Amino acid sequence: MERTPIPVLTVQTSPYEDQRPTGGGGLRRPTALFESQRNYLPNFVQSLLSSVDLRDRQGCTMVVGSDGRYFSKTAIEIVVQMAAANGIGRLVIGQNGILSTPAVSCIIRKIKAAGGIILTASHSPGGPGGEFGVKFEVANGGPAPDIVSDKIYQISKTLEEYAICPDLRVDLSRLGRQEFDLENKFKPFRVEIVDSVDIYLNLLRSIFDFNAIRNLLTGPNQIKIRIDAMNGVMGPYVRRILCDELGAPANSAINCIPLEDFGGQPPDPNLMYATALLEAMRGGEYGFGAAFDADGDRYMILGQNGFFVNASDSLAIIAANLSCIPYFCQMGVRGFGRSMPTSTAVDK
Repeated sequence: MERTPIPVLTVQTSPYEDQRPTGGGGLRRPTALFESQRNYLPNFVQSLLSSVDLRDRQGCTMVVGSDGRYFSKTAIEIVVQMAAANGIGRLVIGQNGILSTPAVSCIIRKIKAAGGIILTASHSPGGPGGEFGVKFEVANGGPAPDIVSDKIYQISKTLEEYAICPDLRVDLSRLGRQEFDLENKFKPFRVEIVDSVDIYLNLLRSIFDFNAIRNLLTGPNQIKIRIDAMNGVMGPYVRRILCDELGAPANSAINCIPLEDFGGQPPDPNLMYATALLEAMRGGEYGFGAAFDADGDRYMILGQNGFFVNASDSLAIIAANLSCIPYFCQMGVRGFGRSMPTSTAVDK
């Protein structure tokens, strides 16, 4: 039986003046604003899509993921419907919408996508009373540079309409390809639901010595670890990589179920909010501890007895021990990623 093509609609709207993305942070606002202000999310998504040159946009592939916070699935549906209407040919989405920011970057580079959209407000609280956000990554897997963010903002200030396929529905739970015939489109629009961890895990296998790490976690001189995913996106990664793949006991990982409100605590990996991890580490039983923020691109490291390792020192430790990491032994190193909290220790 022949399928009826899905209509592509053009919806009239009015611009907002407050949709300037803040660099790598994207657009971050109270969730209630996205839910209550008419077309607030569609406006920004249209501005984001329109910032990609039409010739590059037509038929291209983009990656979509979220940290699982409240409003994510509703937002993903809108992103999918608008991507289809704007000529994107294929979307790659993590199962149930879950993809960490590093995993989105990894997939963009792996499949040579045009970019990626991540629905997250980083370490900000979730739930109806929390915050929601939209980040855009470009073709190199990095956050949109200022020139792109400014282009999105300029478009948002004059936007009068957006394109959408409101009847398009995607099953985020089903792995594999889903195809949709759209009005006025010669080729079907495709959505591929992928395992949230697989591609990123394969990348890590090519970088680190998994056998050495497995021996550290399971061998005769094993170190006990404690990892807190803070009910954010990193839960499935921690379970799959550290426990299933590298052999750490299941009780090494805590708060590994992504929750829409992150269990009522801000998913902020610091000494104020990662209190369960801090208390466990202070007992002296564990030799290494770590916590992650909601979308998995920021961490906190603790040593035995709760010793705090700041980000500047952790980067310097990696830099001083590159010979232990197979990827850098093979490929060499071109430099170190500087940021404000990782500034001077690497020099020393």
